[in-house]
Amino acid sequence: MKALRLIDLFIEKLATWFLVIGVLTMLLFSVLAIVLRWFDMTFHWIEPFVRHLVFLSTFLGGVLATGRGTHIGIDIIGKYLESIKKDHALIWIKRIVALTSFCTLVWMIYASYGFLLIELKYGKPVFWGIQSGYLVGIIPLGFSLIAYRFFYQFLNLCIGERS
Repeated sequence: MKALRLIDLFIEKLATWFLVIGVLTMLLFSVLAIVLRWFDMTFHWIEPFVRHLVFLSTFLGGVLATGRGTHIGIDIIGKYLESIKKDHALIWIKRIVALTSFCTLVWMIYASYGFLLIELKYGKPVFWGIQSGYLVGIIPLGFSLIAYRFFYQFLNLCIGERS
């Protein structure tokens, strides 16, 4: 379990750094594109580059939110069980949610991998000669990182109760 915790912490640190770098890069290139327009100049690769950074940042934000438990969710049952001090039932609800989320993400990884293969076969260059299939690789990668965090939460909820 200690190794899984280290992997989870590594994912957290990596996602945080890439998110910060990505947001700063988006800001820099967006401002650069605006300034260049004032002088009737443009680099055609800036807008698709920024779009893909936004896409990557969305997944990295999901990775961080999943690890911190701050993602969007309707937690009516959880709040009710907390209020009546049914901690055991609350832990089971959290386990079910984590496991269901993990299983859903495994299915999403499979579907996005199929999409990735299609894009690799039929995609075209987007910017800097990078084929769209490689950029679409953000999707299964992002889903995989989020899935790992849900898997780790599930294991932590199962093992944490016994200790």
